[in-house]
Amino acid sequence: MLVAASVLPHPPLLVPEVSVATPDWLAELRAAVADSVQILLGTEPDLVVSIGSASPAGDWDEQAGGTMAAYGVDTTAGGPTIALPLSLTIAARLLDDAGWPGPRRYVALTNDRDAGRHADAGARIAASAARVAVLAMGDGSARRTTEAPGYFDERSTPFDAAVVAALATADARALLAMSPAEADDLWVAGLPAWQALAGALEPETTVDAAVRYDAAPRGVGYFVVDWTVGSPTL
Repeated sequence: MLVAASVLPHPPLLVPEVSVATPDWLAELRAAVADSVQILLGTEPDLVVSIGSASPAGDWDEQAGGTMAAYGVDTTAGGPTIALPLSLTIAARLLDDAGWPGPRRYVALTNDRDAGRHADAGARIAASAARVAVLAMGDGSARRTTEAPGYFDERSTPFDAAVVAALATADARALLAMSPAEADDLWVAGLPAWQALAGALEPETTVDAAVRYDAAPRGVGYFVVDWTVGSPTL
């Protein structure tokens, strides 16, 4: 059963070795991410599952790890077998930094335009242990301003606002109704993970949600949202 979740971005700059400079926005983002992970681990899960997007899809246990070599630094995270894509490498590093000693699992989902498959993956993840915590890794639109990697698209801010509103209210239906095609157009990396998180929620479950960070530095939407999940109401 899902007991907690952290919705987190995965820019390489979250890894301190990648950036010598630490502008105010990055220090604020790193602090929000670290606090969210600590809150999640404080729920005493039996298993932490990190979900991200990548192609091809994949599923790994705690022996898997990732490297930041592509970003110019010789640092690794997680287990000894280098296999994880960026989103899950960042998740592994966050768990390492938080000192998580327990079981881990990493799941990569493709943006295959099928919310149902993502939801089914989330339901299976939630059923994989008595107390499951999820790191849902994903950036919002990378087209929020003219300095963004994908340049500016006027649809980007409303799309990200809808995502944050759905996450802030644990609105699974809204998350599953979001358009993969539009997400592709807007360079959104997080939709598969958010839809899997929606699928992990049992019907009539109560969720205490809190938005810790919602901004678009350098034109990319980054969100940090905490979910603490209660038992389904009868």
